[in-house]
Amino acid sequence: MIVPEQAAILCGGLGTRLRPLTDKTPKPMVPVNGKPFLEYLLVQLRENGIKEVILMTGYLGEQISQFFGDGTSLGLRIKYSHGPAEWDTGRRLIEAKSLLNDYFLLLYSDNFVPFNLNKLARFHDAQRGLLTFVVHPKSEGNIRLAEDGKVEVYDKTRKEEGLDFVELGYMIILKEVFGCFDEINVSFSDIIFKLVCDRQVSGMIVRDAYHSISDLERLKLMEEYLKPKKILLIDRDGILNKKAPKGDYVTSWEDFVFLSKNVKGLRMLAEAGYEFIVISNQAGIARGMVTWEAVDNINQQMKKELEGEGISVLDVLVCPHHWDEGCFCRKPNPGMFFKASRDWLFRLDKTFYIGDDPRDCQAACNAGCGSVFIGEKDEVGALSPEEQPNKVFNNLEEAAPFLMNS
Repeated sequence: MIVPEQAAILCGGLGTRLRPLTDKTPKPMVPVNGKPFLEYLLVQLRENGIKEVILMTGYLGEQISQFFGDGTSLGLRIKYSHGPAEWDTGRRLIEAKSLLNDYFLLLYSDNFVPFNLNKLARFHDAQRGLLTFVVHPKSEGNIRLAEDGKVEVYDKTRKEEGLDFVELGYMIILKEVFGCFDEINVSFSDIIFKLVCDRQVSGMIVRDAYHSISDLERLKLMEEYLKPKKILLIDRDGILNKKAPKGDYVTSWEDFVFLSKNVKGLRMLAEAGYEFIVISNQAGIARGMVTWEAVDNINQQMKKELEGEGISVLDVLVCPHHWDEGCFCRKPNPGMFFKASRDWLFRLDKTFYIGDDPRDCQAACNAGCGSVFIGEKDEVGALSPEEQPNKVFNNLEEAAPFLMNS
């Protein structure tokens, strides 16, 4: 498997939907929390192992090159391919061809997508095509996927049936795609269409929320999403309270017993400004051993008690399903993590999940966040290298200093 070390970003558009912000500023340089949006993309690429970035600039492109220079300040090598604002996206790629590696990552300059480059490269390698991009579920999208991950339909008009995904960029490309260019000034979407017809395009599904600066309303959401937040995700049973015996469930508030050292750790973290979201499997609901109302009552009482200790619980997310139902929300599936990120606008890759079951570490890995395991190291010994927790502690009181310094 080859993982690209070079990325190219299309930075030449006019950004008309962001006016008046783009009257004197190129879209990638629009400020987000005091930094150009493009800086967030560049840092994300560096954190995924990218070493060199080609910025294909156009409209007011000199502002981009003057700000980022050769990329040294960001730990990257940055090169530029500049052309008139009128150039289409395909023309920008053609003009940058001599700078591009045989295998590179292509991004747009207005989407921010949580992604893992190693996973994307592994998926691309298995698909054996010329182009693989990240797609997200969306009704009235522009893509229909086959069961094997190949793109069956790529429709800019969005009129075909079954277009259940939208393409977000973040695409691995083999340089052989330049053989599909019949003319110079062409939209790259037309090249993608040709490649789809030849079954050379695949889509890796990402279900975590993505954000865009494509218009003023979305820009506000992006600002909130990228704003640093002190949010930690925690399991309930075994972390906040003593677990019921195996096969049983905590069915009433009277059965709920807080774990004192873990609560002390939460209090230390809360004093440092952290807030918490609880993510918990409760299959006892589906098994008829506890009612949804009882679980909700326990959780509300738990929140009240913790808030009395100065510990803010923003939300409690519960999967009520049986493990045989195959739902997307039950851990180790990441559905509840993605919901938390959508609802509270925070980056999963900048937080931790704290749990006491190896499946909690698997869930964190599937969601793209870090994990802290409360227990013994040998309990997580069977996990894959990717699923291993960042740290193992006996309790949250011991874990709190690590979390505050991470």
